[in-house]
Amino acid sequence: MNIPEELHYTREHEWILVEDDTGTVGVTDHAQKELGDVVFVELPQRGEEIGAGEPFGSIESVKAVSEIYSPVSGQILETNSALQETPDKINSDPYGDGWIVRLRLIDRSEIKGLLSAQDYEHYLKEELAK
Repeated sequence: MNIPEELHYTREHEWILVEDDTGTVGVTDHAQKELGDVVFVELPQRGEEIGAGEPFGSIESVKAVSEIYSPVSGQILETNSALQETPDKINSDPYGDGWIVRLRLIDRSEIKGLLSAQDYEHYLKEELAK
């Protein structure tokens, strides 16, 4: 399984890379595989504030439309506008060029409630065993 160690994860299959007071958010490799070919990404507005666990956009694939949930509370600093032209970057590089938003963290302590890479891997194994 491709689960980068430096990231934090949610049970809804989002990841966040925290650098100082900024978080870069995307969906996991597992999520993009489950979605199938991504054809459209709805992005939030810059400056928008979102709470932890709240939806801030959606991903449309050939199979379904899925909401994207914020791992932490924050204010949107930047969206990955490249996804408007090439939404399949989420499929080809979910942890790199397929990032979705960057946000300013409102409460860094929320990171403690997220899963580590090891915890996420364990969670996936449990989910896949069901």
